[in-house]
Amino acid sequence: MASLNKAILIGSLGRDPEVRYMPNGEAVANFSIATSESWKDKSGAKQERTEWHNIVAYRKLAEIIGEYLKKGAPVYIEGRIQTRKWQDKEGNDRYSTEIIADQMQMLGSKAEGGKVQRQDSKPDVQDISDIDSDIPF
Repeated sequence: MASLNKAILIGSLGRDPEVRYMPNGEAVANFSIATSESWKDKSGAKQERTEWHNIVAYRKLAEIIGEYLKKGAPVYIEGRIQTRKWQDKEGNDRYSTEIIADQMQMLGSKAEGGKVQRQDSKPDVQDISDIDSDIPF
């Protein structure tokens, strides 16, 4: 049986990314993004729910995130969901669920940055705003 672990999120950074370096010199970036949904309840009142997602990125992608992303920035993240088990100071088991990012795209205008950055060696995706508008459809 095949399986798939893939997360795709579009949201806004809740804080500036924190970039640290492992003993082997590779970068690790940690940050959170918020995704929100809104709806009208039975009485017609607008309701909203915000979900916070912890994101971790490694190597070159982590360095790029640390350099270009700031609190409030809109971002597209692709990665996989991972849950870690750890123990707190009292010895209680705790769990943390994170998205391990392998792709990131800054959203917004070109001034805010719209280039796709990838951790792997795949080519960048072309920004469609660069294409001439003389397409016949």
